[in-house]
This record gives sequence, C-alpha cells and structure tokens, in this order.
Amino acid sequence: MTAHAEVPAAAGAVPAGQMRTTALFLPLFAPFGISSGYVSVTLGFLLHRAGLSVATVATLVALSVWPQTWKVFWAPIVDTVGNPKLWYGLGAALVGTTILAMSVLPATRAELTALAVLVLLSSVASTLVSMSTEVFMAHCVAPDAQGSASGWAMAGNLGGAGIGGGLGLTLAEHAGTPWVSGAVLGAICFACWAAVLALPPAPRGQRQGSYVAALVEVGRDVWKVAKSRLGYLALILMLLPIASGGVSWSAIAGEWRAGADLVALVNGVAGGLVSAVGCLIGGYVCGRMDVKRAYALFGILCGVAAVTMAWLPRTPTNFVTFTMLYALTTGSGYAAYSAVVLEAIGKGAAATKFNLFSALSNVPIAAMTTWDGIIHDRLGTRVMLYFELAAPAATLTLFAGFAHLTRPRRA
Repeated sequence: MTAHAEVPAAAGAVPAGQMRTTALFLPLFAPFGISSGYVSVTLGFLLHRAGLSVATVATLVALSVWPQTWKVFWAPIVDTVGNPKLWYGLGAALVGTTILAMSVLPATRAELTALAVLVLLSSVASTLVSMSTEVFMAHCVAPDAQGSASGWAMAGNLGGAGIGGGLGLTLAEHAGTPWVSGAVLGAICFACWAAVLALPPAPRGQRQGSYVAALVEVGRDVWKVAKSRLGYLALILMLLPIASGGVSWSAIAGEWRAGADLVALVNGVAGGLVSAVGCLIGGYVCGRMDVKRAYALFGILCGVAAVTMAWLPRTPTNFVTFTMLYALTTGSGYAAYSAVVLEAIGKGAAATKFNLFSALSNVPIAAMTTWDGIIHDRLGTRVMLYFELAAPAATLTLFAGFAHLTRPRRA
C-alpha cells in the first residue's frame, strides 16, 4: 500500500517500520470481502431462485460496487479526522449489521427496494474498513514488510468474499431460519474488529484546513501523477474491463445443473481460496515482467476461461473447473492491478490517492456486472461469456495503440 505522507504520526504512535506481523491484515480486511461476497453470491442466488431475472440480480450486485467508485470523495475524511481505529470499528459494525438485516428480509421482489438500500449501506461501510486498514498499513508496518501486508490484505479481501458467499449461502440453505447466516457473518465482522487491539497506536488525523482544502491537496497530488506518462497510462488501464470478474455465476449455475451446495462451495469458500492463490501467482509474475503487461495478460486469460466454458458441455464438473479457473485469473488480475497502481503513484503518496485509482478501477467492474446481466437476458449465456473476452481484447488493443502513439521519441 502507499505511504501515508500527509498525516503526521500522533504522539505515542509507533514509528513506521516497527510492526512485522503482517498476517494480522487478513482478518482486518475480511469484512470488506464478506460484504461483497454475501451480496454477489448468497443474496444473488436467493433472489434468482425467487424468480427475479438475471439482469435484476446483476443490477443489484452492481449496486454494491458503485460506492467503491465514489469513495475517493470521503477518503480525505478518514485520512484526516479522528482515530482510524474508530473508523474501522464503525465500518466493521455497519457491515455486520446490514448483512444481518438483509438476511432477515425475505429475498423477494417486494423487498427489493429495502434490500437495495441495505446493499448500498453495506458497501459504503466496507469502504471505511478498507481505508482505515490502509492507514494502518502505511503507518504501522515496516517499509520492507508492506508488500507482505498487502498480500495478506488482498487474501483477506478475497477470502472474506468466499466466506460471505459460501458460508452465507450454506447457512441460508441449511440452518432452518434465514437470519442465522446473517447473524454468523455479522459476528465474524465484529470479531475482526478485535484485531485492531493488536495494532500499535494509530495516528490521528491532523491535517490543517477544511475538507475542501483537503480535496484540493488531493487534486494536486493526483495531477502530478496524471501529468506523467506512467501515471496517465495507469489511470486509463483502471477504466478498462480487465479481469473484472463480472459474471454472476450464482445466477446462472442452474444451466450447469449446479445446486446450492455446489454454488456455495465454488463461489464461496473454495472460490475465495483459489482467488487468494491467484493473488500470490499474480504477485510472482508481476515481479518478473512489466506490471501493465501482466495486468493485460491476466485479463485476457480470464476471458479465455469464460469462452472455453461456453464451448464445453454444461455439466457440474465443467462448472466447477472453469469457475475456479475464472477465480484464479481474476485473483491474479487483482494482484496485478495493485502492482500497476503502486508503480504509478510512487513513494510517499497519500492513501487517498490510492483510493482514487481504486475508485476508477471499480467502474469497469460495476459496468461489466451490469452488462453481463443485460447481455445474458437478451442474447443468452454463451454470448455473455464471449463478451468476457471480447471486452478486454478490444479495449486493450485500443490501449496498445494509444501507448504506442505516446511513447517517448528517441533523439
């Protein structure tokens, strides 16, 4: 993660470079993933089974992504006001509470508006979890251990999504009462809050000036990056549909004769673990080739997995095999995305700047999720899976042409 240069360490805070227990960031980031996993897998499956169309389910899932594209507007508040440990507690508690509320409401069309509001609230709460965790990583972790901390955090993100989807759907199907799944996931989120007790004292926001002044300062920092070729190429890459993971597998699992238990396994805990392994693979590859090319490579491989799945017979075995491959390549893409951002923003950048790149990267995720649902309902599953390759291939071709035209000229 980026260094958090704008916020001075509070009195008594442990100087950067003192903390090396990076595995702690796995539970710290888990509520962020649990929020998205519950909505995309558990709630998506239950709503589709209740008779809602794939497009409706995909739109609701995309609704959980859109706040991740706006979070840069409230990132300076977390960056500058109050104690990040309290921001984390507020975010984790709200994630757990909103998931419990969603599990209590019947998964029917009549409750769609209330569920949409809760999905939005849960997503906003999850941004507080991620932002405060980034502050911890910037201030409390030794510089040479921040890469390890980032890996554990990403594993917590994707593993949490597996818990929110897999464990949530399993409990919703077999616990007898639907609210049990929400209660268990909520309890896990509250338990993750306890991890902040093992952190050293966190710096409190001490930036001078108003919130508007903070935004102006962020704008100056971003402009410095955007003016450089490396920076604007990275910004453009964030807007391309690369390894977006937009397919709502839980909504179309029945076409492969996959039942609730199988969906819970491959799109839940197992999928989260495979995605975490993909993150490690992606990090390894990014250490050995240009990170932008690695990002593009994983985006194409993700699309190839989807197209291959479209060609093969629709059996439960193929469903498991290719959703796992899709999860693996998507996880690798996540790792490459982080590498692209870190390369572009350089040392000493604010956590708020990282959130701007993160916000931009969530635009294609939300858009692909929505478009996949629309294409499925109008043209069928096969065309939707073709689109998973066509979209990154076409946009990356245009990007390669632009990068070629803007390359530095030799004297």
